[in-house]
Amino acid sequence: MKTIIKRGLGEEDYRGEKIEKAMEKAFLSEGIAVEAEKLHFLLGKVEEALEDKFRVSVEEIQNAVEESLMQNGDYRVARAYILYREKRTLLRHLRQRIKEEIGEEGIEEVLKKIQKDFPDYDLSRLSAKYLSLSKGEQEIPKRLALLTRAAAELTTQEEPNWEKIAGRLLSYHFHKELKRTKESRALHGFYEKLCYLTEQGLYGSYILEAYTKEEVEELAKVIDEGRNDLFTYSGLDLLLSRYVIRDRQHIALESPQEMYLGIAMHLAMKEEKNRAFYVKEFYDIMSLHQVTMATPTQSNARKPYHQLSSCFIDTVADSLDGIYQSISRFADVSKYGGGMGMYFGKVRSRGGKIRGFEGASGGVIRWIRVVNDTAVAVDQLGMRQGAVAVYLDAWHKDLPEFLQLRTNNGDDRMKAHDVFPAVCYPDLFWKKVKEDLNQEWYLMDPHDIFLIKGYCLEDFYGEEWESRYEDCVRDNRISKRVYVLKDIVRLI
Repeated sequence: MKTIIKRGLGEEDYRGEKIEKAMEKAFLSEGIAVEAEKLHFLLGKVEEALEDKFRVSVEEIQNAVEESLMQNGDYRVARAYILYREKRTLLRHLRQRIKEEIGEEGIEEVLKKIQKDFPDYDLSRLSAKYLSLSKGEQEIPKRLALLTRAAAELTTQEEPNWEKIAGRLLSYHFHKELKRTKESRALHGFYEKLCYLTEQGLYGSYILEAYTKEEVEELAKVIDEGRNDLFTYSGLDLLLSRYVIRDRQHIALESPQEMYLGIAMHLAMKEEKNRAFYVKEFYDIMSLHQVTMATPTQSNARKPYHQLSSCFIDTVADSLDGIYQSISRFADVSKYGGGMGMYFGKVRSRGGKIRGFEGASGGVIRWIRVVNDTAVAVDQLGMRQGAVAVYLDAWHKDLPEFLQLRTNNGDDRMKAHDVFPAVCYPDLFWKKVKEDLNQEWYLMDPHDIFLIKGYCLEDFYGEEWESRYEDCVRDNRISKRVYVLKDIVRLI
């Protein structure tokens, strides 16, 4: 007995240790510890029964195992083995049924691993869900997508692992399409792929300038495609739609694991000693989902425009040129994945003076709307819209309208639903809140204060700020809006 004929009619070399392992599981399922000597003895009986045959089917081996257990008086174990065999048969038939429904040969191995890793999840439910969603004959890619959707829709709080099952199905579908793309472009290795992506302007040339061909090929050996099993459906779907490199026709050209390695090579690029070690360290912590990189790092590392930082801040000047310069800077930052915090505390309030004309200023809200629309428009090649936080002082005259930026009632022209508003509080504000919520709080125009007092109140802090604020409150030349503190706190 040298060759095993598998159920799919494939052949493999005979390995007796696999039979011993199956028998050991049968003993353990009955709570019986079994010594290695006994397993060797039983295996000898099986081999003796089949010694005249050169090629043996799996069924013949299993029949021989049952007979050897019965002859040795291990009836309970034989029964357990028979039940285990029957269960395996049912699971196999279920996999084959789904395979036939989808019309995809390779899906069976994925389903087999799902059954092994999630034994409490019945794939007959997946089959039933798929059939309920199916509308008849479709192309195989659409069927695979529908099967993935079926698994995702089975996800509940009580059965969360359906999302991981959906992730595995999505991963299989994606890698099947990626393999077809690679073959059509004759991309057989990781180094060849980096050369191609660099030529296409999709990979930064600095990667191949920093690493030799030998280094790249050696580093490619750390890629572990088995780690794709760690993804949930939502996580993998997001990663595939936003972060893997695609060509200008939006066809994916790298796998998630290749993405992680590319990022790792970028991050470790400047290491002078043990660089390969650090590449592997970066790759491991990302691919094992021990850390998540910030969006600009995950999106831009290894690419020509390698802006890796997430957060930027800017102070918006109180002039037309200054305001548009800040908006332009925000657009540039957003283009490459960064978010910005924009301080509007210097911009004059609504109704403020412009070149001495009273009531001419539109206030900060209208400019924040321009920032809001810029965030939506500059969407990083369709990956996601820009992120911006806008800041205003608690004493700024436009504060009440600012605090209602994202509400759904009122004049829609004074709303900005896609920004994240934040208030800059002086200590005095909360001191007064703690003392008496019914005190008055004064809102003023920073431009008005500068014209009359000659200083910018927003540039001070601490006791000096408090004394200057009280001085402004006492100055009747400065226009004010007066609110009871509790009304401001309620708006906050």
